[in-house]
Formats: sequence, C-alpha cells, structure tokens
Amino acid sequence: MFLLFACYDPRAVERTFHAILPWKESLITTPHDGSHKKFYVELIKPSHYDDDGYVIQWAKSWIPSNSLACLYGLAQDCAQRQVLGDEVEIVLNAYDECNTVIPVKDIIRRMEQGSGLVCLVGVQTNQYPRALDLARQFRAAGIPVVIGGFHVSGCIAMLPDLPPDLQEALDMGVSLFAGEGEGRFEQLLQESFHGQLAPIYNYVNQLPDLQGAVTPFLPEAMVRRYVGSFASFDGGRGCPFQCSFCTIINVQGRKSRFRTADDVEQLIRTGLTQGINRYFITDDNFARNRNWEEILDRLIELRDEQDGDLGFMLQVDMLSHKIKGFVEKSARAGVSKVFIGLESVNPDNLFAAKKRQNRQHEYQAMLRAWRDAGVITYAGYILGFPGDTPESITKDIEYIKRELPIDVLEFFQLTPLPGSEDHKKLYLQGVPMDPDMNNYDLEHVTMEHSQMTKQEWEGIYRKAWDIYYSPEHVETLIRRAAVMNDIPKKQTWRLMYHVVQFHGTMIYEDVHPLQGGYFRRKVRTQRRHGMPIEHPLLFYPRRLWEIVRTYVPWLYFGWKVARVRRRVLRDPEMRNYTDPALQPIAPTDDDTAQAESPNALPIIPARDCAA
Repeated sequence: MFLLFACYDPRAVERTFHAILPWKESLITTPHDGSHKKFYVELIKPSHYDDDGYVIQWAKSWIPSNSLACLYGLAQDCAQRQVLGDEVEIVLNAYDECNTVIPVKDIIRRMEQGSGLVCLVGVQTNQYPRALDLARQFRAAGIPVVIGGFHVSGCIAMLPDLPPDLQEALDMGVSLFAGEGEGRFEQLLQESFHGQLAPIYNYVNQLPDLQGAVTPFLPEAMVRRYVGSFASFDGGRGCPFQCSFCTIINVQGRKSRFRTADDVEQLIRTGLTQGINRYFITDDNFARNRNWEEILDRLIELRDEQDGDLGFMLQVDMLSHKIKGFVEKSARAGVSKVFIGLESVNPDNLFAAKKRQNRQHEYQAMLRAWRDAGVITYAGYILGFPGDTPESITKDIEYIKRELPIDVLEFFQLTPLPGSEDHKKLYLQGVPMDPDMNNYDLEHVTMEHSQMTKQEWEGIYRKAWDIYYSPEHVETLIRRAAVMNDIPKKQTWRLMYHVVQFHGTMIYEDVHPLQGGYFRRKVRTQRRHGMPIEHPLLFYPRRLWEIVRTYVPWLYFGWKVARVRRRVLRDPEMRNYTDPALQPIAPTDDDTAQAESPNALPIIPARDCAA
C-alpha cells in the first residue's frame, strides 16, 4: 500500500515523513519590537557527514556545544550593550546542527530584508566540509560568512601557509577567525555591519583573560534539545603539556587560564532560572584549574540549596585523586561522571606520544578513588600508536578488562588533527594523509601505519568495541557497579544505560558515541556538495529499512543487558563480588609523593568533544 501510494505521488511520501518527524525546528531568536533597524546574527554549529554524505543529526543529541554557548553569550552581551548603535537591534538566532535542521532558506530570506552575519562556530576538522557547504549556500546569496573553530585556528597556528580548504573559503569571500572570541566579537560585528570584514582574523597568540569574561550561555529551548537537558561551560582553558596528537596546546595555549568561582556561580544560577541543572564542565583537566576548590565549594553550596538536584561531568587527569579532597569534594558537588584520557596502557606508546605524565601504576588507584566516591568513570583509548598491532591491541584491552575498574571505555583512532604536532610533522615532510577533512573524526584511518594495513587497522578498531563490551565483560561491569555504593539498583541502571548507549551507537549506528544522540535523522535534500540528491522512491523505503535494521537489534541488545542486570540484582552474593581490578592495591614508591596542589599535577588533554 505504501509503495502504491508512493508511485502515485512520490512527494507525498516526503510530506508524510515531515509530518511524522519534526524536521523543521523553531528558531531560537531574541525578541524584537520592530522599531529598529535589524542586524541578524546567525550562529551555527555544524555537524559533519556520514560515509554516504548525509548530515549526522539526531532528534536529541548527547554532547552540548561549549563553543556555541560561548559565542551565544558573547553575542547576547553585544546585543544588550547595543554595540551597533541605539538605532540598530541585534537579533540573535542559534542552531546546533547535531539536533536541528538548519533553515538555510529562512536565514537567507531574513537577510534579504535586513542585514547580518552568519557565524559558523566551533568548527572542528571533520565538520569543516559541512561548514564550507553551508557557507557556499549563504555566499551565493551574498550573505557575509565567517568560519571559526579548532580547524581554522589549528591550521593557522601550526602551518607555514594556508591549506587548500582554507584558501577555498577565502576564494568564496568567507572570512576566517582564528583564536578565541572574548574581547573581539564586538569588533567582528561592527566591521560586518559596515561591510568591512577582513579576510582573516588571527588572535591565536593573543589569548584573552577569562576572569570576569562573559560566561557561556544557551537558552532553555536549545538546552532541551540535548538528552537530559545537558548544558556546558569551561572553567578554564589551556594546557602546559606537549602531547603530540593534541590540538589544545596550539589553539588555546600552554598557559592555563581560569574563570572565577563568582563567574561559575552566576552561570549556574542563570541556568537554574531556566530549570537547567546538569552541566558538562569542558576543561581538559579540571584538576589543574587553580580555582578548583573554590569552585567546588560554591557548587556544593548551590547543590545544597537545590536539595541535591544539581549534577556535573568533569574531565580530569590520572593523578587527580592525589590532590587532597579533590575527589571527595567533586562527588559532594554532584559530579556523577568523569572522563579520563587513558590513551594507552603500553608504556612505549605513551613515551612516543610525549605522554610521559601517564603512569601505568597509578591507573588502578585513580579509578578506585572515583569508584569509592560513587562516580562512573569514562576513559578514552587511542588505537594506532607506532607500536600497536591487532594482537597487541587485543592483549592490552584484555589487560584493561581484567586489571582496571573502568566503567565505560571508548576508542579513538590516532589521527593527525590539523593543529597538532603530529599533523605539522607529516605535512612538512610531505607524508600522504587523507585529503578529505570529513574523515578526521577520530574514527577513520587517515594515515599509514608502520605495522598494520589500513584494513587491519580499521578491523581492529571495530573489533575493539566488541572485545571490551563482550557479554562476559558487560556482566562484570554490572557486578562491579552493584558493589560500588549503597544504591546498587541506581548504580547498575546508570551503568547499563551507558553500556547500551556507547556500544550501541558505535555498532548499530556506525557513529562514535561522542557524536551520538536519540533517533538518527536523515534529511534527503541535505547531502554533501557534489553528491546526487536521491529520488524519494529510493531514499524513503531504504531509510525505513535502515531504521528497522538499526533499532530492532539495538533494542534487543538493551533487553539482553537489562536481563543481566536483573540477574545480578537477584544474586544473594551480589555484595560479595570481587575480581583482580577490585583487589587491594599494593603500595609503590611513588605513593609516598602525595600531590597537595594541582600545580604539581600533569594534565591529560582530551579531544574538543564539547566544541
């Protein structure tokens, strides 16, 4: 019946899909009274394309964009201060393409009636092709466009000349913004308003002070599009270490800068007025934030005011547990999840990556400290270091499963991201790298490996998820969670949810969990530039089959994990469970050197997952 109906009127199929699913989003817009000239500021955080050229997008996405929140706060401050004059009203619209269909035609229509600027913000390398395609549509309509983010900033900071993709943007009349927007966004708006945008704004070496700076902010309607109404902010930026694969140190600098506890309290209180009480603190290592204790004390007070209804996720380093009171105060402040850049358990790999600060013998002690505080641990693990082979990777993952009480492990491909030392060396040496920036998402192989073929490397990356999240180890994870604190039902449910979320997104959606969300959307007409737009009769039947093929086995996987959880909770010996990862830790010589200050700690930078 569906096919007969489609044959009669193919476009009716498309209208049916649009009626069922909320493809069109309401705009996030500042109110205006119609009495002023209007200057539209359109902030867009682009997503990136899948292997078939469709935008990766969800009904609700998981990870909030801190870059978008920072730019929204700056733009809102400019609008309130009327930086374009009393007679000009700045109208602000914002979109995260990971959960919103960008209304390109509506934006163009508004610009034709007034003036304004399209800002493509927080653009990471894998998102740059999509950003360029969006910019191409706006430039064809004569609309000013500026692109900023880690890709532009990293290339300008590290390379001796502009790579072809940045030059392509300049040739289209797009402006490039390198560096951070604090203290500069007002100038950008003024120059755009007067038609005087420069081709390149380079502030990479002029890092702004964050104390007293405008704090990140997103309106409630946008935050509600993230699962759990999750917002974000950065308490600090920068990293003093030299990890060769990291872009943070070359974009945000090696000198750490911090917000004050007053700034953070103001941000949280503003969010509470909108009902926002869950935050991802995106510092690459919050333990190195010199204001950590004052900030946590303030968060503890705020949490007490809210009767405990305030929660956070942190990124920390391997030695954060050695700061006196840090773990305990984090838990009291409502930290329920921490991300740790484990990166590798192979000492040779850590040395090759200049990650000498990771000390293998500290892993278990650190993980146990967070477990004892009732905090779920996430760890990132990189595959593809020079010493890696499929056999060594399998061996290392089995070691982690047996010896380290990690809850959620996520895998990344070693990727020469523009802005990193690794990329600069390969670029200057003329070593072949994947020319398609869309593949620099930490999932695809983008360079050659000395001991693995591309097929072997891709194969072990896919297999790694199944090795760690094997049925046997999933049960082990749930049993460990059951003895983690005094609320086994709650703790095992949380762990079950994250296992189904992380493993399922990678296996069934073929998307890394950090790019994931609830219910994948595919808009037929939003395909990568140069790829054909499919006919509705081909696209929609196949899309229906994709939905069935994806979500039926995913739901079945979740049902199986839920059965394991119920079996564990019914076990009368549940509280007596132990394994090598939970055994008492033998003291080492280094255990006598307790860190009393975060200034004595090394840092483990993570990817710009919340950019």
